[in-house]
Amino acid sequence: MDVVLTFLIVCPLVALAGFVDAIAGGGGLISLPAFLMAGIPPHTAMATNKLSSSMGTALATARLGMQGYLKPRLFVVPVVAGLVGSAAGASLNLLVDDGALRAIMLVVIPLTAAYLLRPHAMVEREERLPYARTLALSTLLALGIGAYDGFYGPGTGTFLLLLLTSVAQMTLNDAAGTTKAINLTTNLSALVVFLANGQVWIALGLVAGVCNMAGAWVGVNLFSSKGVRVVKPLMLCVLAIFFVKTLLEVLGVV
Repeated sequence: MDVVLTFLIVCPLVALAGFVDAIAGGGGLISLPAFLMAGIPPHTAMATNKLSSSMGTALATARLGMQGYLKPRLFVVPVVAGLVGSAAGASLNLLVDDGALRAIMLVVIPLTAAYLLRPHAMVEREERLPYARTLALSTLLALGIGAYDGFYGPGTGTFLLLLLTSVAQMTLNDAAGTTKAINLTTNLSALVVFLANGQVWIALGLVAGVCNMAGAWVGVNLFSSKGVRVVKPLMLCVLAIFFVKTLLEVLGVV
């Protein structure tokens, strides 16, 4: 495929992915197919997507930090747990077929969407958990979602954001900051591996990364002004895309 056409296909979709990912997570469900649609080989597509998404996630994380959503007392330990879980999940992926997990996700995704449709889903509660309990729960959730990310991956940010608000009872702002910190760390660790193995198309990754950053900038601004009113609808859209993708994989269509 012509190089210019490749950039024209990838860049707008990656910008959209950055916008969605900054608000609700799950941007990879849009960006990775964009690279594959442009005819880029799977390993190069995954590696180059990791470069562009890391740039967008870095910007979103920095912006959330500047707005006070990134609190070290809440994210440092979960970040370490997420890295451990991701490494364990990646190791497990080498030993176990992920077909069963895809089938399970066909049940999990509609249940997650049904929870989101509840009027009080993601609404901040007046009574909060003690700090130690919130930290313990968020660490366990980061470990589990990190393992999922390393083993399979799609929708990681969406699930983590939802679980941190519902189970660990973080505020939406704190959950968004913690989720982005974990995502950035796992993205960068994977990117280092891809770069070391020469899998990244650097020029495309950097240009797409700038587009991803532009989308992330708009997404963070919208998140800051609209909060849960924009998060829930976008999460439902991400889950719908994820469900269709998983169903097609289970059926062997893709």
